[in-house]
Amino acid sequence: MNVYFKSPPEKEIQGSVTPIISDKVDEDDTPDDEDILCRQCLQPITHARERIHRQGAHIHTFANPHGFVFEIGCFKNADGCGYTGIVTGEFSWFSGYLWRMAVCRTCLVHLGWLFLSKGGDRFNGLILERLL
Repeated sequence: MNVYFKSPPEKEIQGSVTPIISDKVDEDDTPDDEDILCRQCLQPITHARERIHRQGAHIHTFANPHGFVFEIGCFKNADGCGYTGIVTGEFSWFSGYLWRMAVCRTCLVHLGWLFLSKGGDRFNGLILERLL
């Protein structure tokens, strides 16, 4: 028996291939000990205490080269993620960082990206609508 998991739909904007950084204020009052779960399968992905700021904010809104818009949160660690694909610097949303795709270790739904700097820094940019 084959089981397929459908990813939540991305928002699309026409004609945009440039990353968009929102000026959204971080308004998350989730307690630091709260688990953050995969919306698809409810497995723990990270913790609220793992939230970090990059480029001055925890939450960012970006568009990929195909015009799909993602609202992501930055997290230092996401033990519930596995990583797939090649490491690349193409269309990186964070200057000086390479990236690869992050998926839920349990159901394999695409959750975001692992960002890696040449200096050894790393963090996860996770798609907020795919988390609980």
